[in-house]
Amino acid sequence: MAQFQLNVNGKTHEVNVDPSTPILWVLRDHLKLVGTKYGCGIAQCGACTIHLNGIAVRSCQLPVSSVGNNPLTTIEGLSEKGDHPVQKAWLEHDVPQCGYCQAGQIMSASALLEANANPSDEEIESAMNGNICRCGTYTRIKAAIKTAANS
Repeated sequence: MAQFQLNVNGKTHEVNVDPSTPILWVLRDHLKLVGTKYGCGIAQCGACTIHLNGIAVRSCQLPVSSVGNNPLTTIEGLSEKGDHPVQKAWLEHDVPQCGYCQAGQIMSASALLEANANPSDEEIESAMNGNICRCGTYTRIKAAIKTAANS
């Protein structure tokens, strides 16, 4: 076990965990931030996507020991009232069906728009590649990203 000081959603948290513990489990089990979902456990589905220093990463394979002082943002920290442009566009386009993948989808989309305010269809598809939606709402996801880019 080791002590780690983490910057999550703008707040400092101290946790005592095994250094190899994936940050997903630190967030969910130790910090009680359960918006980030467990999907596949092998960084292939995108349900666990968070931001590390503003970059979309899969938290299920990211050991807590590799985070260092870099800021982490979860879906809970994206906006205080759920009014981030991507979240608003998600609702406007009725993107969620079952909703399980949505936190990861939104975190990937928001990181894309932070890096590229006006992405092409190809850039959206590339950035969202690997975020799996079992309900198949990909067309609405792309439309919502375009709406958020224009807001």
